Amino acid sequence: MNTSVRELFQAIGGEWVKLRSVRSTWWCLACTTALMVLGSLAIGGGTATEMVRRDLAGTLSASDPVTSATAFAQFGLVALAMLTITPEYASGGIRTTLQATPIRGRVLAAKALVLAPVTFVAGVVAAGVATAVVHLVLSAEVFGGRVTAPPAEVVPDLLGVGVFLALVSVTTLGVGVATRSAAGTLTTAFMLLMGAPLLLVMTGTSIGFEASLRMPLFAGLAFMGSSDTPMGGPVPYPATQGLVWLLVWTAAATVAGYAVLRRRDA
Repeated sequence: MNTSVRELFQAIGGEWVKLRSVRSTWWCLACTTALMVLGSLAIGGGTATEMVRRDLAGTLSASDPVTSATAFAQFGLVALAMLTITPEYASGGIRTTLQATPIRGRVLAAKALVLAPVTFVAGVVAAGVATAVVHLVLSAEVFGGRVTAPPAEVVPDLLGVGVFLALVSVTTLGVGVATRSAAGTLTTAFMLLMGAPLLLVMTGTSIGFEASLRMPLFAGLAFMGSSDTPMGGPVPYPATQGLVWLLVWTAAATVAGYAVLRRRDA
């Protein structure tokens, strides 16, 4: 193993210790799961009730409202991603981090390589819990008993949620490195992930609508195959295109963060 790879693994080990040793990490993970469950029940309950009221045929996959609820639950992991970097700038701890790992790109890479798998697993677990709760609650006769959980649909949905949340978290990390403050990161991330896409849709213009479809919110919903979106239906392009747009946004945020980290003093 060459020196660069060994030092990268050492940096990853340090970032993992920092992430798992603070209480805020576990609070963010718990809040993500709670938001996923509550949002899924609200969306799924509304859909199931409407199916009963209108006597619609068919069934509802328990994981379908979960993919839609991810639009709200993502902010639990946005907070986690923000807390992996902004407290270090606030406390001056970033100086110690950069002294231990002088190559700044390696610092950013280590943080991303720890954050991405953690948030992927957290997303899959939270989505799995939410799917189980939706299936348990909405299978009741009052909701028509039309909720199902076919593995062929549930497994891809859970994995899609995990990938989306991992990419959103790395995007937030890039924003955090670029803005270097909790307030700036939270404001920018909220506008990027929720505020700007919805405002663009509300303009009622074709340009605004098309622009909103290329932002992370709708790109993620398209990638996850959500049928219940703020537009009232599925996003009008395939999952692969949604993934491409998500990767573009993640890359752009990471490059912006690296540019600031490389040029500015800690």
